[in-house]
Amino acid sequence: MSRRDNPGLFRTAVEAPAVVLDRSLRIGQVAVRALVRRKEVRRAEKYWETLGPGLVTGAAGQDPSGIATFSQTGAKYGYHFLWLAAWLYPLDANLEEMCARIGLATGRGLAANIRAFFSRKVLFVCTLLIFVSNAINIGADLGAMAKAVQLLLPHANFAFLVIAFAVLSLGLQIFIPYARYSRYLKWLALVLLSYVVSAVLAHLNWQMVLHHAFIPQIGFSKDELIIICAVMGTTISPYLFFWQTSQEVEEQILKGELTFMQRRRGTNRRVIRNMRIDVWSGMLLSEGVMFFIIAACGGILYPHGITNIQTSAQAAEALRPFAGNAAYLLFAVGIIGSGLLAIPVLAGSSSYAVAESFKWREGLYRKLGRAAGFYGTIIISVAIGLVINFLGIDPIKALIYAAVINGIVAPVVMVLIVLIASNRRIMGKWANRLPATIFGWLTTAAMAAAGAAAIYVLATGGSGL
Repeated sequence: MSRRDNPGLFRTAVEAPAVVLDRSLRIGQVAVRALVRRKEVRRAEKYWETLGPGLVTGAAGQDPSGIATFSQTGAKYGYHFLWLAAWLYPLDANLEEMCARIGLATGRGLAANIRAFFSRKVLFVCTLLIFVSNAINIGADLGAMAKAVQLLLPHANFAFLVIAFAVLSLGLQIFIPYARYSRYLKWLALVLLSYVVSAVLAHLNWQMVLHHAFIPQIGFSKDELIIICAVMGTTISPYLFFWQTSQEVEEQILKGELTFMQRRRGTNRRVIRNMRIDVWSGMLLSEGVMFFIIAACGGILYPHGITNIQTSAQAAEALRPFAGNAAYLLFAVGIIGSGLLAIPVLAGSSSYAVAESFKWREGLYRKLGRAAGFYGTIIISVAIGLVINFLGIDPIKALIYAAVINGIVAPVVMVLIVLIASNRRIMGKWANRLPATIFGWLTTAAMAAAGAAAIYVLATGGSGL
């Protein structure tokens, strides 16, 4: 048979090598893409597994009270203080890394280390002030969460919502095993990404945002000093130090190191490397949320003359006419989620500090009856916060007083953290290197200056905020 007899067959035969090569290349490309996708998925899964206490600590720092602070900062000053996020990030992350390293290297929480190496009077005073400050913040956060639900369900009863959130927070901490509870907190941290999305939906002038993102602009009016102190106090809070250190210990216990001597054997480079990834990722989320909230309120509320934001729910309502329903809903959901994350951390950090100060059994891994003092402190903290919502106390004034308490306590605790983390006798080979120590002292000095400025402003007549 000639090619003239069957031209189609001849053409098929000629084209066959090219067709086979083309199909082979396509199959190869699909296989490579699938392999790449699987590799990317594996990397993402490995990264997610690395995250833990650091992510939760960073996210917990942005509670509804903090959201209100950042909203007011943007509404009153526009993009003026956007730079705080970039500048606070390395300072905050460095300090939280010290706390995490203390927990990993010593096998015990921050309060237990302070009790072992410093004056107990200092520890007891710090613990008492932290307990009071945290209880006030819990009260403010419970109220903010209830108000956020009312944004979505206007007819919902405020008292019922506050009580329901308090009971839910207690139930999660007391009755859910730590292994499952820690995973819940980790996933809940992602709710803060709603603020990033809400800022994107607001159609901001990103050229202006980036212009103000890194270059410091500092004024010395009373209002500006209070704003700087409030932002720093919300981001670098004492309760986060105690929580971070104790959660690293809890993670060690979860991995089978049940006794103090087992944990005291120290750690290794792989664990330290993973901890750093975790802590710096968590602080990046924390400062990123602050950045986008200030940007959203600075780009929308400030130009429209809405400069007096007192609560996070008020910020969500104010954004709605200009940013749309989607941004409004995301902002409201973020308030609820951040509160569910922050309240257990606030109550838990108080409980770690109290229990370690008095040498009580402590730890979320223990059952209720095996650590009664520890869980009792959690219950009392949330109960006080709950009652605050029904006493007619001005929540804004309460938060100002809590910020002042933090301004007094934070520098003292930070000094102790840097001293412990830099001490080779305590930390062994995991002690601070010189750059970490220098950054630690710089952060402490900045926090002390901000706290002193806030106390001076309040003592001399307050501010217009």
